[in-house]
Amino acid sequence: MPHSADFTPNTDELLANNQAYIARFADHGLQLSPKRHLAVVACMDSRMDIFEMLGLKHGDAHIIRNAGGVVTDDVVRSLVVSQRLLNTKEIVLIHHTNCGLQTVSEDEFKHQIEAECGIKPWWALETFGDPYIDVRQSMARLHHSPFVVHKDNIRGFVYNVETGALHEVEADPRHLD
Repeated sequence: MPHSADFTPNTDELLANNQAYIARFADHGLQLSPKRHLAVVACMDSRMDIFEMLGLKHGDAHIIRNAGGVVTDDVVRSLVVSQRLLNTKEIVLIHHTNCGLQTVSEDEFKHQIEAECGIKPWWALETFGDPYIDVRQSMARLHHSPFVVHKDNIRGFVYNVETGALHEVEADPRHLD
């Protein structure tokens, strides 16, 4: 897809910002493993500042983000590395209200891409209608994964983009270990 006329690349500004960051860099000595033994899986939505909303500091948690905050095979892969190699024991899932994936038809989206590119995407877009139901689905996927070893502390939430509030979603008891 070509750039629109009103688009200005950001990378040069980001590199200048990095130079300022280097001058005040103070994260010396942070360990590879997160201090809180926590992994957060969240939507990539730019309205969600995960560190701010949860009161986390740099080095506290692994933050894994994708479209929708959905537990995909790649999210499971990252969580397995996080748990088995980097000692995390708790997983927090965060979807949100007014998510873009709630407004898209997966089939139509894939057909548009296929018409443009000549190949249909092989991956699932993972659209959903209700973020509460989808958080429950993501929790169930983690509970059923043989690769995720620490399942006692998996909790899911829906973030309200209008109020900033997190609303907890109870796991489906049929999917608990």
